[in-house]
Amino acid sequence: MNSNPSSLQPKSATILVIAMRYLGDVLLTTPLIRSLRQAYPDARLDVLVFRNTAAMLEGNPDINHIITTPNRPKFADYRQLFRQLFRQYDLAIATQAGDRPFLYALLAAPLRVAVVPPKNATGWWKRFFVQHWTEFDDDDTHTVLQHLKLLDLVHVPRCFSLVPPQVGNAQQLVKQFSFLADKADYAVLHPHPQWTYKQWTVAGWVEVGLYLRKLGLKLVLSGGPAQDEIDYVANIQHQLPEDTINLAGRVSLAQLAHIIAQAKLYIGPDTGITHLAAATGVPVIALYGPTNPVKWAPWPVGYQQNINPFHKKGSQHVNNVHLIQGKTDCVPCHLEGCDQHQQSRSQCLDLLTPQTVKEAVSQMLGSSVV
Repeated sequence: MNSNPSSLQPKSATILVIAMRYLGDVLLTTPLIRSLRQAYPDARLDVLVFRNTAAMLEGNPDINHIITTPNRPKFADYRQLFRQLFRQYDLAIATQAGDRPFLYALLAAPLRVAVVPPKNATGWWKRFFVQHWTEFDDDDTHTVLQHLKLLDLVHVPRCFSLVPPQVGNAQQLVKQFSFLADKADYAVLHPHPQWTYKQWTVAGWVEVGLYLRKLGLKLVLSGGPAQDEIDYVANIQHQLPEDTINLAGRVSLAQLAHIIAQAKLYIGPDTGITHLAAATGVPVIALYGPTNPVKWAPWPVGYQQNINPFHKKGSQHVNNVHLIQGKTDCVPCHLEGCDQHQQSRSQCLDLLTPQTVKEAVSQMLGSSVV
């Protein structure tokens, strides 16, 4: 098969998309996946992800098969993956510039399209082993648009819609949680990001939670299954009204997406769940500190332009996403906190006042600030 993308046969094409990063990154590849599905409706379209991120693709109608591998594979894992991938596809698309996605693309298909490092970076030579490539831009191109650039290389029209995970049995979820059955108005707060340097303050979450309760909204706290996250969310819950619902560690990503989609409002930090919330269409308040919003802001629902939805500095509102940025002079530094490690605090977030967030709530809900 030659390197001309038109040689792909629509009814027999086999395509592999490689997306090997965190939960939010996997979700941000779904516009690329949907674009491929629309261009090749009868193709076999598989996705390779880390095992702990596969839940972000649950029920995705555009995917035939999800292939998973551990974050730290052993020899047996590599051997199994080699058997699954070796020349099983016509086209492989690597959405990250790292070594493993590049290697897997080499193994999987004769036609390879990839994001590659810039010429002045380690790994610049990877471009010579793929037929089509685009350089990784970590500063001035949103991740969704970075992925969609790959489509231009194979003449596939862009689709800008994110696809959140789909719950299999919504009625069972309603039976499990009475607040869904009661159709109560509620807000979802997701206070715990994966890394400390993206955290807001506990006091801030409590004050905003109490404000939302005064507005008549029931409070729903979400969080992952890790024990430190469960403990963190429980600490906040204990400082909020007794009827606050704590979902930390109790629901799948698809179930959480369904719950968020029914909410009046979602508030969260720079984390994959905030990207997920934005994809459901619910009004979102995203709290950002060191992270560059040009590259990593939540993708607003209904946004369909080939330009970045957010600027680098300042609080901004685009469609269903209100992004609040810390106001220190250094934001966005794009570093791991003030001490430049994942467990560091970030002054820009520590100094972010609850009043600022309450004003955003007022703007999103049309209420007056108390």
